[in-house]
Amino acid sequence: MTRPLLNRRLAEFGTTIFAEMSALAVRTGSINLGQGFPDTDGPEEIREAAVRALRDGRGNQYPPGPGVPELRTAVADHQRRFYGLEVDPDTEVLVTAGATEAIAATLLALLEPGDEVIAFEPYYDSYAACIAMAGGRRVPLTLRAPGFRPDLDALRDAVTDRTRLLLLNSPHNPTGMVLSREELRAIAELAVERDLLVVTDEVYEHLVFDGEHVPLISLPGMRERTVSISSAGKSFSFTGWKVGWVTASAPLLTAVRSAKQFLTYVSSGPFQYAVAEALALPDAYFTAFRDGLAAKRELLSAGLQEAGFDVYRPQGTYFVTTDVAALGEKDALAFCRSLPERCGVVAVPNSVFYDDENAGRTQVRFAFCKRDEVLREAVSRLRRL
Repeated sequence: MTRPLLNRRLAEFGTTIFAEMSALAVRTGSINLGQGFPDTDGPEEIREAAVRALRDGRGNQYPPGPGVPELRTAVADHQRRFYGLEVDPDTEVLVTAGATEAIAATLLALLEPGDEVIAFEPYYDSYAACIAMAGGRRVPLTLRAPGFRPDLDALRDAVTDRTRLLLLNSPHNPTGMVLSREELRAIAELAVERDLLVVTDEVYEHLVFDGEHVPLISLPGMRERTVSISSAGKSFSFTGWKVGWVTASAPLLTAVRSAKQFLTYVSSGPFQYAVAEALALPDAYFTAFRDGLAAKRELLSAGLQEAGFDVYRPQGTYFVTTDVAALGEKDALAFCRSLPERCGVVAVPNSVFYDDENAGRTQVRFAFCKRDEVLREAVSRLRRL
């Protein structure tokens, strides 16, 4: 065959860096601080809720396409409880196979070929792939160390007549930046002025250590133009369940559902019932979860600093970005590929999440959603550098 097998829109995307680094961790027996998954499960009562649903036959067959009513109602109650948002669970909530499917379905639904999408870089790698699959064109807005704050003047300048939507992530992976209320207001005003749609990835909404999480959809003028996305994986430490959701006005949600129905159609039946119970956990759970991760942030950040890294303490998420130039390194990808053999630790190079190669050339991300003893051992090994 003379024609390439892979669709040319995906030709620039190889195996994800997460798959590569996790495989490297397994092959070398290294501590995996690369891929963002906890090494302990979430609350026992939520795991038991999933077992109960399985045994009771709830969700073992196809659940409703939009998601089980119990979970859609729980999402609406969550939005009211934490943010004062009134959401109709029947017309404004859609359950998805994690936030990744929610992003894919949203972009496939809302983009036409040639539409421009402005996204903060470094960005989660599926953003670029989903924009490409939808036929859009990504326009990066570079976040720069040490603060990784968005340049709002540059954002305004990046908007053209071809700009369809803004794709935002706050708390931001991989940098840990959390958009301030003032920054969100400015973004909202620009979206209204230029008639832009906005897609917000908020999966780390309950992991803000410094500042506050403000959903953009709650600001004036944004209710009818924002698709808000979140999931259970990061908030409850069950990343393998892949239960996410979309919150949006009825017209926007109808558009997203039209694309989503031809992707997975439905998924995670019994887990949806368990996540509905998880969203109703008391405030004490969310506070303790956040505080526990904040302590791990300090443990790993201090250890990395002692090991010679320049450390950018995150405001949120469970990742810390570092710069390895202080160690005499010039290439983050090469550094991460050699790190397991050098000291038995796996990390992820931020450089692969940039279009601007120079902006993140020496940045490396470490995950701190691990047991304290694992983090201490990793730090001990990294000191060998």
